[in-house]
Amino acid sequence: MEIQPGKNIAIKVPLYKWEETVAYYRDKVGLTVAKTLTNSVGFTFGEMTLWIDRVAHQSQVDVWLELFSDEPDQALERLGGPRRDELEPLDGVNGLWTCDPAGVVLLVRNE
Repeated sequence: MEIQPGKNIAIKVPLYKWEETVAYYRDKVGLTVAKTLTNSVGFTFGEMTLWIDRVAHQSQVDVWLELFSDEPDQALERLGGPRRDELEPLDGVNGLWTCDPAGVVLLVRNE
């Protein structure tokens, strides 16, 4: 069983900082907008997509990472993290949520 980096990084941003944060990555860093959704803007970030997500009930910024594994349950066991499925629905995704010891949220899923 192998664990590999995914294709997405998400920065979860409080409402009051969202527009400023999107403008920062677009205008100052110079990233190209790849996709715009109601509460998210995805930027081309090398081979990955960096998502800036607007979160209504959040007071601080969180960074969420995606990992790929053919066996998400076995990967969770290897990582030793708690299962955190309450974080966000995984509609149509074969995977699970966990976190590292510092609290960084990890989505472990099939490609």
